[in-house]
Amino acid sequence: MAGALTHRDFRLIWFAALGSTIGTWMQKFAQSWLVLELTDSNFYLGLDDFVSQLPILLFMLIGGVIADRADRRRLLTVSQCIQAFSAFALAALVFWDQITIWHVLTLSFISGVGQAFGGPAYQSLLPSLVPRRDLPNAIALNSTQFNLSRILGPMGGTAVLVSLGMAACFFLNGISFFLVIVALMFIKVEPPTPHAGARPHIFTDLKQGLSYVRHHRLMVTLMALVLVSTFLAMPIQTFLPTFARTVLADAGGTPETRLSILMACQGLGAVTGALLIGALSGRFQHMGRMLLAVQFLMGIVIAAFGWSTTPLVSYVLIFLGGISFMALFSMSFSIVQLAVPEALRGRVVAIYMVALRGGGPIGALVSGYFADIYSAPTVMIFNGLLLSLLTAAFVASGKGSSLKTM
Repeated sequence: MAGALTHRDFRLIWFAALGSTIGTWMQKFAQSWLVLELTDSNFYLGLDDFVSQLPILLFMLIGGVIADRADRRRLLTVSQCIQAFSAFALAALVFWDQITIWHVLTLSFISGVGQAFGGPAYQSLLPSLVPRRDLPNAIALNSTQFNLSRILGPMGGTAVLVSLGMAACFFLNGISFFLVIVALMFIKVEPPTPHAGARPHIFTDLKQGLSYVRHHRLMVTLMALVLVSTFLAMPIQTFLPTFARTVLADAGGTPETRLSILMACQGLGAVTGALLIGALSGRFQHMGRMLLAVQFLMGIVIAAFGWSTTPLVSYVLIFLGGISFMALFSMSFSIVQLAVPEALRGRVVAIYMVALRGGGPIGALVSGYFADIYSAPTVMIFNGLLLSLLTAAFVASGKGSSLKTM
């Protein structure tokens, strides 16, 4: 399960990223409550998610091109500095009680800009840290640290919020970005090979990456699947504060505690899903078919979560939802990383990440609008059933043949 951690450079980055991502989830936990306190609106919860991910839609493809051209360590360091600035600014505004919803949205956008350029650099750096045979395991372990932080971040966020206040959550997140910066100083990665002659225009490189994806049916299929999945499934993350405050109000305890439990169960499920895929250690037989089956089941779990008003049942369902989403992500991203040529890795990874992370904020914005009209549970029941229905229709149409051969 932990084969990639035997490699020094990957181990350094893994532990640094774990610390940094714990800070990120601590901020996300506190920021959800901040938005609700300022607006008392599901729509603004969705809008905040949308604004934070909007730079990914706008700039990540360019970030992928730059990741194939520039020193990925340097690009990632700049990204961490941008996100640290955003966290420190939010902490200051909350501490001096000058915060408005527009400050939150603006700083979410700035942080998203950093992620748009740092994301492709980070994901493209992974194959340089481990041998090819350990790459699927490294991807699964990377997902594990991300989702382990989803457990530890809200737990730490609850403690910090109660004892030190909301501003401290944002300030500690700002400090956490420097863990990655320090780790990048100690890893040993070959600098990019100088390009012989004049470089093509940046948009020429971008078109080359888009052309590669467009002419490979497997890539088109994967991008479409993750886009639909995140559009319909990720709003459940946005609505967790609403479920904690209203739907599960009879569970006892404070809303903050219920939200922390929900986020921890989801994160624990995601860790479990990543470890299960990581234990298989690579391109196991029928990975594509399993991916489609997991997506179908994920829709059923989401609909059931929207229907449930029993705390224990909801906790189990959000745990299963975490397993299914992370298994889907790990399998699809492993297929992409193993199939793409090194020269195009940054661009193709950026396109994949746009599909993966672009669907979520758009889905959160649309679902947040309808949740204020109907209710968050009603919207999630509809989204879950629609996801399972679309997956079944996709399989029945035969368009998933490229995946079935994997």
